[in-house]
Amino acid sequence: MSQHQQRPGRSDVQPAGAGPAGPATAASATTPSTRPFTAPEPIWRPDPSEASRSRISQFADFVARRTGVTHPDYASLWAWSVQDLPGFWTAVGEFFDIRVSGTPECVLDDAPMPATRWFPGARLNYAEHALRTGDPATTAVISVDENGTTTHTSWADLRLQVGALAAWLRGQGVTAGDRVVGYLPNTRHAVVAFLASAAIGAVWSACGQDYGAEGAASRFAQLEPVVLFAADGYRWNGRQHDRRPEAAALREALPSVRVTVRIPNLGLPASGDVVSWEEALAGPAACDFEEVPFDAPLWVLFSSGTTGTPKGIVHGHGGVLFDHHKLLGLHHDLGPGDRFCWYTNTNWMMWNMVVSGLLVGATIVLYDGSPAHPGPERLWALAAEHRTSVLGVSPGYLQASAKAGLEPGRDLDLSALRVLGSTGAPLPAQSYPWVRDHVGPRVQVASTSGGTDIVSGFAGSAPTTPVWPGEISAPVLGVALEAFDAHGRPVTGEVGELVVTRPMPSMPLYFWNDPDGSRYHQAYFGAFPGVWRHGDWMTRTGHGSVIVSGRSDSTLNRHGVRLGSADIYAVVDELPGIRESLVIGAELADGDYWMPLFVVLEPGQALTDTLRADITTVIRTHASPRHVPDTVIEVPALPHTRTGKKLEVPVKRLLQGAALDQVAGREAVDDISALEYFTRFARPSAGT
Repeated sequence: MSQHQQRPGRSDVQPAGAGPAGPATAASATTPSTRPFTAPEPIWRPDPSEASRSRISQFADFVARRTGVTHPDYASLWAWSVQDLPGFWTAVGEFFDIRVSGTPECVLDDAPMPATRWFPGARLNYAEHALRTGDPATTAVISVDENGTTTHTSWADLRLQVGALAAWLRGQGVTAGDRVVGYLPNTRHAVVAFLASAAIGAVWSACGQDYGAEGAASRFAQLEPVVLFAADGYRWNGRQHDRRPEAAALREALPSVRVTVRIPNLGLPASGDVVSWEEALAGPAACDFEEVPFDAPLWVLFSSGTTGTPKGIVHGHGGVLFDHHKLLGLHHDLGPGDRFCWYTNTNWMMWNMVVSGLLVGATIVLYDGSPAHPGPERLWALAAEHRTSVLGVSPGYLQASAKAGLEPGRDLDLSALRVLGSTGAPLPAQSYPWVRDHVGPRVQVASTSGGTDIVSGFAGSAPTTPVWPGEISAPVLGVALEAFDAHGRPVTGEVGELVVTRPMPSMPLYFWNDPDGSRYHQAYFGAFPGVWRHGDWMTRTGHGSVIVSGRSDSTLNRHGVRLGSADIYAVVDELPGIRESLVIGAELADGDYWMPLFVVLEPGQALTDTLRADITTVIRTHASPRHVPDTVIEVPALPHTRTGKKLEVPVKRLLQGAALDQVAGREAVDDISALEYFTRFARPSAGT
């Protein structure tokens, strides 16, 4: 296979999607358009010269040479990628020189989802690919804590540390398939521990230290791990949090653990029977990688656990390797010389995605701390200081930056920033012009829809796709994305269920402790047999973009008219004086439908009649006149998952009369008192 990691001076292929037509609808690969459509004006267009030098244009050129078929725009390339899955994924492997041993029987077999197997007979190792690319003398990992203390780890040092730790793990009797877990903040230690585990074929899982011992144990105990890595604590919002007692309690809750490695993140004195990080790395050793089957488990990610015991979602070495090369190398255009940062913690899938930046040779930038300490400009300053090429933040961070009156493009040197990613929730349309005007007109907003379930994206952008406010540019290459109506038919221009109709290599191998696959099947394939249903409302526009409206299990359905909660938040959360909001549509036992809007106000603000009227007006005018709330209620705080998503369904169940312990596990919620507060609004006539 050939390596195609450097940008050429030019491309003989027209930049995919850079032409006036933009990307086509996902359904265009299977269903023709029958009506004329005039696309709205994009807020951002690719620069033809820059687009022609991008890796996705280079990839299109590579595909044209292999197949003899030219793809003049992104729409054409995407359509081919989902029609010819074997051809597309073979091209990805060859383009990025993904090295496999053995002779695969096929690219993917004929079994329907979720039983599809990829590259049966192939063997490889994720960690080997993550450590092969970088110049030994250059920086692989930049780790920054909340105090600003920064550590640079070169590619050479990273390989030495991974090699030493992998040898130590082998010396402890850890073998392929054993589970190694980390109770860790987002520091370089977590990266080294994960890569060392992957190098020997062990299965990794991590959990941030904002979880208590009980919450971490509810995840890790399922795996019966043999090694635990635990830090002494972390920093948040100007304070040190000593987690030594929680780490000790976690160790007691995991009887399968044979040895615990202590990581001195805060430099606190050690206690208990632990091995120091320095001792585990003391024996120098070259990296020795265990080749494992393509579908060998790489890591276990966990669901939020808001509705019961967290589900362990297992992804494989090969599927992650192929998918992350595609997403980071082609869609984000990352490679050697780039710096990649996404604000995350170790228990969110974006941590895994950041580490995969190493696969394409990028330098990864880790930040552990509050995004608003010492001030709301913290992440912008981080991007400026470290010359970040791709920065990922939440929609809430962008809205908070706008409300704070920040001018990062004026006050900081963001000249290296090409792409501003956003995920975790739909990005409101108002944030797009704010980025253009206050961050930079040539910074591409890359709103993304994906999930822990696939540890990747369904829809996103590329260097060759236009950007429309409030929309995601296009389906991701290799993802047969559709919006289905209630009858399982693809629809364009109207809201439907987000589905994927053909296999993806990064789909889960299985759920942990689900031997017959029934829980996995029910989670994604129960609604439309053989089709992945993700649980989001989505619209495919006539110009090929994607609009995600929120979770389909928390949709607002008043008098048969559906609206995603994201449409409400997009207008209400922009109002002065409102920090954030939560809208619920609750069906009650007496047949009534109650739709309250809960708001958290900025300090010093009051919910006056004027503000109530403003809320009603913006919803009626800019969202939907049929979805004006029945009442507006001020609350002190909103509950979220540990990754920052609003807990709409648990609150809805509380309003319907369910008990607190029936709607969410305490360790799954960032502030259980905020969730408990909603029990006072339960309707007496509601059913459970």
